[in-house]
Formats: sequence, structure tokens, C-alpha cells
Amino acid sequence: DHRDLHSFPTRRSSDLLPSQLVTTGENTVSHADTLSQTLTLPCGVTLPNRFGKSAMSEALGTIDNHVTPKLERLYARWAKGGTGLNITGNIMIDRRHTGEPNNVVVEDERDMPLLKRWAEAGKSQGGAIWVQLNHPGKQIPRMLASGDTLSPSAVPFGKELKSAFKTPRALTEEEIQDIIQRFARTASICKKAGFTGVQIHGAHGYLVSQFLSGHHNRRTDQWGGSLENRMRFPLEIYRAIRKEVGEGYPVSIKLNSADFQRGGFSEEESMTVAKTLADEGLDLLEISGGNYENPVMAGAKGVRESTVNREAYFLDYANEIRKRVSVPLMVTGGFRSAKAMAEAVNSGATDVIGIARPLAVEPDLPNAIQAGREGVVSRVTPRKTGIKAIDEMAMMEVSWYTRQLHRMGAGKEPKPNESVLLALFKVIATMGVGSFKTRRLRRSEEHTSELQSQLES
Repeated sequence: DHRDLHSFPTRRSSDLLPSQLVTTGENTVSHADTLSQTLTLPCGVTLPNRFGKSAMSEALGTIDNHVTPKLERLYARWAKGGTGLNITGNIMIDRRHTGEPNNVVVEDERDMPLLKRWAEAGKSQGGAIWVQLNHPGKQIPRMLASGDTLSPSAVPFGKELKSAFKTPRALTEEEIQDIIQRFARTASICKKAGFTGVQIHGAHGYLVSQFLSGHHNRRTDQWGGSLENRMRFPLEIYRAIRKEVGEGYPVSIKLNSADFQRGGFSEEESMTVAKTLADEGLDLLEISGGNYENPVMAGAKGVRESTVNREAYFLDYANEIRKRVSVPLMVTGGFRSAKAMAEAVNSGATDVIGIARPLAVEPDLPNAIQAGREGVVSRVTPRKTGIKAIDEMAMMEVSWYTRQLHRMGAGKEPKPNESVLLALFKVIATMGVGSFKTRRLRRSEEHTSELQSQLES
């Protein structure tokens, strides 16, 4: 069983303080020992420890969505810090549809030399680096969208976000099939570049998540209606990717435990999707939750005290899904202390500890925990400006952490005391300019394509 305690380092439990020990049955082990265990996935690949960097959008590509050396530097830093599994920020599969300025797009092999360097950096300390694959669907800011945004159905966002996003156009059958093949093609290119696995982004309101939601997906064909039909899209993406990369290559999905919307994607439905993909041969299930309209993943407002004490937002769901599937689980959201991380693994609720924001500030956190340092707790705390209207913006904290990624991409260390307000203004300004340049570039490309078509006809 992949949850058994095995392959411990030689550190003796007698050398450690009581606060660093966890009792499991007859065995007493340290937090460091628990989290330093290897994990073998169903495909046969072994992860070196139980730390997984969950995807954070780096926005470190060029304005025309190519790879840059900044990504190589950033992932070398995380690899050096001891994270066993680094999952990249969402790489887009279609240049016409990106979630924000400076996303990386991989449609072909034109960036192969830089992709290889990025992959090598992520593997440089013996860990794994997986690419998260994504299509934003309708979740493209209006200021960035030069043409139609796409979704299963032409359902707009709610009133709070309606002005920021266009009402999408419903996808055609031909477009759906094209997107499925794009996921597979990008996965194949990334494997060739040396990345050691891929993850389908099926959470946080992006296209796969939109298909799964009964609120956003109101189709009446084979792609909508019943859960069986709504989950056909991620299932076909998984099958297409598996066909391209083979059986011995890790394929994962990041899935919402629920999207917390009326008429949306429920916990029970999520468990059914998880079991279906597990039965297909999925290698790792990452659990998260929410979307732009209800961003639980960005800070979980109103969570129960018991959830706060255990630190992880989605452990209740993980405990339930564990009863139904044997696929390795990665729970992301809320973990801050070595104690809570080790307890979550030892309880069997999760196999991999998903962490994101702590690694934006403390890239060496996994090494500190594995070294057996006493009472390691991340310094990450809620970032506030003191201005209520700004503090309630989901983008506010994200902007601050994005700035820390950019510092590491530039070869600098994170700046934990950086002004939140300054970071927000800088990111908004960068996104505004970037969106304008990207939109202008898209229109220029569309105009050139139209001229070529006219000349050919």
C-alpha cells in the first residue's frame, strides 16, 4: 500500500523533541520522517517526498506567450528548496485563449530549447516537475479577450463579475474535439521536453470545470445534462493524453471538491468524477475548490473552527473520497505547520501535501521540515492593506504572491515585508499594459490571417 510508512531516513526518534513526534499505531515517527517518505504512483514513477507545490500562475512568459529564462530560475529555486513535486502554473493549450497576460502557451515545439531548460531546472535536485495544462474557457478578462470567449453554454458570469468578463459563445462539436486534441498535443510536447508528468486543470472555474458544472453547462447533447455527459469532456481529455504519453507517465487532475454554487458542481458529483478517472488509471488526484465567483481556493472565508485547526480546507472531502478510491491524493489549501502536514499524511487523508503560498515566501520550507527543525510553521499570514474594499478583492493577495514569484524569477529572494498595496498596484498596472499589448497583438495576427486567406482565394 502506498500509504505504508517506509524508507525512513536514519535520524533516530530519540534525538527529537516530543512536539516533533507523531504516534501511528505502535510506531513513533517524526514529522520529518513522515514527510520525507517516497511515494510510488500507479504508473510506477516514485516521488522523492510528500511535498507538492500546487500550481500558481507565474505570468512570466513573454507578451506573445513564449517561455522565458525566468521560469528556469524560479523552478531551480523551488527544486533547491526540497519540494519533491513541482507543478507549473497553468500552461495554455491555445494561443487565442489565455487567462491572463504573459501566460505560457505550448501549441508546438518552437520553444523546445527553453522548455528543456525549464524542465531540467525543475528536476535538478532529483524531484519531479509536472506541467499543468489549461484552457480558460470564458474565464478571460474582458480587457484581454480580443474575440469570442468560449464555454459549454452561453451562460454569463453573475452580476458581480459580469462587467469584467464577456458573455461566452457556446462551443461547437468541432471546437470541443479540437480542444481535446490540443490537451493531448501539449502533453506530448512537454513530455518530449523532459517534464516528468502533466496535470489537467479541472478546478477553479476554467473550461474543464465549466463542463462539469450544471450551472455553467446547459447543453442538451452528449456533453451536457447528466453527470455522465458533463464529465465526458475531462474523461476524453484524459484518454487522449494517456494515448499520447503512454502508461508509464504520470497524468493527474486538479479537481474541485465542489464549486460552492447553487446548481453547480456538488461534492457527490466530484466524488463520482474522481472515481471514474481513478478507474481509468489516473496517477494523482489534487483536491481544491471554488472559482472566481466563489474563490474558496484563495482563502476560504467562513470555514469551520475544526477546519482551521487542521489547517487544510478540503480534508473532510479527502477523508470521504479515500473510502471510494485508492488513487494517491494531494490536498491543497491551508497547510502551514509541519505538525498538521504530518498528521494529514499519517491519518491517510492525503498522500501529498499541496502547498502554494508558503513556497512563494519560503522556498526552503520543505528542506527545513525534512531537516527535523523544531516546530516549523510557515510565516505566511493573510495580507491586508487596512482598506476593506481592497482587502475583500480576491486579486489583492494573489497580486502580492505573484510579485514574490517574479522576484525569484529575477534571481532574487522573496520579500516578506513588501507592501501589499504597492504589489497590487504594480500587478494591476502590469496586467493592464499586458492585456492591451496582447489584445493588439491578437488583432494584428487575425488581420494578417484574413489577408492571407484573401490572397489564397
